[in-house]
Amino acid sequence: MIEATLIASGISKIAGCDEAGRGPCAGPLVIAAVILQFPLHESLEEIRDSKELSEDKRENLYDLIIENAVSYSIIEISPAEIDAKGLHKCNLEGMRRAISTLKIEPDYVLTDGYPIDGLDTPTLAIWKGDQVSITVGAASILAKVYRDRKMISLDKKYPGYGLAEHKGYITARHTAAINQLGVTEIHRKSFANIQEIINR
Repeated sequence: MIEATLIASGISKIAGCDEAGRGPCAGPLVIAAVILQFPLHESLEEIRDSKELSEDKRENLYDLIIENAVSYSIIEISPAEIDAKGLHKCNLEGMRRAISTLKIEPDYVLTDGYPIDGLDTPTLAIWKGDQVSITVGAASILAKVYRDRKMISLDKKYPGYGLAEHKGYITARHTAAINQLGVTEIHRKSFANIQEIINR
């Protein structure tokens, strides 16, 4: 893990940052940042890319990560903001916001794939960072679990769309529900499949 090299060079407060929800056409983009107290501790060795873990495993690791974090932050970016600014810009701004709202300033920031401009802290963007960095993997799990819980909550507010099942991703059931029930405020109207339905 990259953290081992950084710690060996004297860097201790390492923040990982990652997102969940770039692909769905409904629901927020969620971005998390986390600084782990002991990122190389054996209790955290199961942390990896959230997409490779079962839902139960993610839930268990979510609590473990928070227990072992010296600071973490989780932010939401609404569908309206995504529509207004664009997904990529929101992702980058969201990462800056997540890092800046940490209660402890990190010595170093690791991100999954995208560099964060405008930070005073040294930053390294890593391709598939959630697979090679424990802190990025931890941020990935925080973002994913938080967002999944949010979509389950939204399923109760917007019944019939199946949000608890597909979490806002484009599926045959979701598309059929949108055609039948209509586009809601939680749908990303800048996404092509939603625009197509609106413009019919």
